[in-house]
Amino acid sequence: MSRSARHPARARRLGRAGRMLRGCSGALAGGLVMLAVLLLAGWLLTTRTGSAGPGTGMLLGHWLAAVVAVAAQVVADHRVDRTGTLAALGVLGVGAATLGTYWL
Repeated sequence: MSRSARHPARARRLGRAGRMLRGCSGALAGGLVMLAVLLLAGWLLTTRTGSAGPGTGMLLGHWLAAVVAVAAQVVADHRVDRTGTLAALGVLGVGAATLGTYWL
């Protein structure tokens, strides 16, 4: 049995819009991880020096968003069907919600 017969969704290919969507959502997921790492570094620095910095809630919120975004991006990268598209859109939603909640 051929690979495409065992996995019919893999036999299909993403179009240009699908590749762009997954590229943007992947970049955003990576950006959320980097932002969470930088906030952790800032939090560690400010707790040692006693100066003002990001609070624990902000730190936990960004890490939760990063974990959810990466998990959704893994699904988006492995699925070519509607589930993958919805997962990529979910990454964009998580990113927008996180940045809107904490940074606007």
